[in-house]
Amino acid sequence: MTLPKPSNSQLIIVFLLAFVWPLTQPSTAADRNLATQDAIKQATDSLQLTSSSFETDAAIPAKYTCDGEDASPALAWNDPPAATKGFALVMDDPDAPNKTVVHWVIYDMPAATRKLPEGVAQDPKLTDGSLQGKNSHGKIGYSGPCPPHGVVHHYFFKLYALDKSTGLKAGATKAQLEAAIKGRILGKAQLIGRFEH
Repeated sequence: MTLPKPSNSQLIIVFLLAFVWPLTQPSTAADRNLATQDAIKQATDSLQLTSSSFETDAAIPAKYTCDGEDASPALAWNDPPAATKGFALVMDDPDAPNKTVVHWVIYDMPAATRKLPEGVAQDPKLTDGSLQGKNSHGKIGYSGPCPPHGVVHHYFFKLYALDKSTGLKAGATKAQLEAAIKGRILGKAQLIGRFEH
């Protein structure tokens, strides 16, 4: 039995079904994942962290280090993604010789927060409900730069906009915070300062 030869119109229909129709269908899981990643990247790019205490990638004044008052610098940021339920911030020094030194861990800052004033109290729980964790020196709150003499160290202030509270108690470590916020980050921003004695 000989099958009839398909007409041109039938060939066109087959082509449309095979190549054009799939393009009009809802995106695959991979496509949706890429779209989500793009949205997170845009949110990350739009969130900015600044300080009136020092310029980006510039020297941190002695006032905010062990050479001075050891007070935390003033920090501020712009509006986060709409679904943000709170913020967390970590300050650390990856230039330390043996391991990254953590200088500040603060989290569960209210969603309406847009700044941290200079000289945040070294209390486990602040008046607005924010919680502070332990730094590498085993103390609660901020501990300023104090590198070996004659060596420039870089200090990274990393802000995270989160879609829910961390569920942590006061006194958490950086590692505990990072575990708690995994998969919960809607946006992030970074500010770098330098210091040497």
